[in-house]
Amino acid sequence: MDLFSRATPHDQAPLAFRMRPRNLDDYVGQQALVAAGKSLRRMAETGVIRSMILWGPPGVGKTTLAEILAAESGAHLEHLSAVMAGVKELRAVVERAQALAPTPVLLFLDEIHRLNKSQQDALLPHVESGLVTLIGATTENPSFEVNSALLSRARVYVLKPLSDTELVEVMHRALHDASRGLGSRSIQVDEAILQQLAHASAGDARRALGLLETACDFTQQQNGREVLNQEALTDVLGHQASAFDKQGDAYYDLLSAIHKSVRSSRPDAALLYMARFMQGGGDPLDVVRRLAAIASEDVGNADPRALPLVMAAWDAYLRLGDYEGQRALAQAAIHLAVAPKSNRIDSAWKAANAFVRQQPQLEVPTYLRNAPTALMKSLGHGQGYRYAHNEPGGYPAGSEHDCWPEALPHEQFYQPSDFGQEKRFAEIMAWRASQDDEADQKDESQRK
Repeated sequence: MDLFSRATPHDQAPLAFRMRPRNLDDYVGQQALVAAGKSLRRMAETGVIRSMILWGPPGVGKTTLAEILAAESGAHLEHLSAVMAGVKELRAVVERAQALAPTPVLLFLDEIHRLNKSQQDALLPHVESGLVTLIGATTENPSFEVNSALLSRARVYVLKPLSDTELVEVMHRALHDASRGLGSRSIQVDEAILQQLAHASAGDARRALGLLETACDFTQQQNGREVLNQEALTDVLGHQASAFDKQGDAYYDLLSAIHKSVRSSRPDAALLYMARFMQGGGDPLDVVRRLAAIASEDVGNADPRALPLVMAAWDAYLRLGDYEGQRALAQAAIHLAVAPKSNRIDSAWKAANAFVRQQPQLEVPTYLRNAPTALMKSLGHGQGYRYAHNEPGGYPAGSEHDCWPEALPHEQFYQPSDFGQEKRFAEIMAWRASQDDEADQKDESQRK
């Protein structure tokens, strides 16, 4: 049973609660799971329910599905929330399941991602033995939040947000259902208004019915009928800011979308996801941290101005405050998106780290070492070092002065691209390589 269903008379319960579907034929959405021949429909028809985890955003019917599956299979349903349930409550469910055997017992565990390891371990053997069939519900990625042992014993079903068309259908049913919904009032509502409510609900059927119920508190009498007009709808909707869990997948999915849009040189998409992130309550400093990473990782030396510009935007945000500062972050994002791209810094750094891991005996050449004491000078530290600013072109040419350890094979980690400023870097490096060749040939001829 739902936590509050015993204490609340049905006619006083919220519309979304009263309109919960009672069977799969009444269920709207998730046709990939509940349509004829699909997995959950077949479970309901055969009466054999397997352990599962329902993963999806709020208001898409996870709890309702569990209740329908229990009812249509003749199973006893236990309903727990992982936020409030501990090992004691889980053991109580197991004891009731043992007492009810052979009647099948379904345990609907809401917010299963909040179970700690000991709670999951306590539940595991009873799911494994089949004493309890688990139906877990979560808004978070179960592969991150549920331990592998429990996850391997339950199939994951992904539930999608309802489309606007599906949400309109849900509201139509509520408006015409006289026993559970608003049908006894014969409220007149234009289709355009239902579309606006659906759009504002962002795929959440519970939210759509909540908005509809609130809007219907502001109907007006016209020609003896209740009418829901645009003026009432504007008052109800107001400014719809769609927030999200700042520790959940949506938060990091948006940051990922910002990063990938900038990397793909799509400034409009980057701004879109930035606006969604910030309007949802995301921390703008998380955005600018990501932009700083992009400046080196994805733009790099193709545009060396990128990183200083991001740091300046970061500073501007802190100095100006949120409202004006967000424009500085937008400026930085647009610059990064439009700038030529190069991942050669990222590739070079990864290659250098991989190389060093294979060279535990790496030592600094003697001529590069400091010599602050007489002893160090007597050991040859710093001898033979050529001060670059005293060399022609500011470059000490020749492979003997390449600063590379003599005992190691030479590797070229940084290989500039042909884009932006890196094309110029490639030309400079090629010129220096030619100077090395000339110096090496000169040294070789002198040795001969």
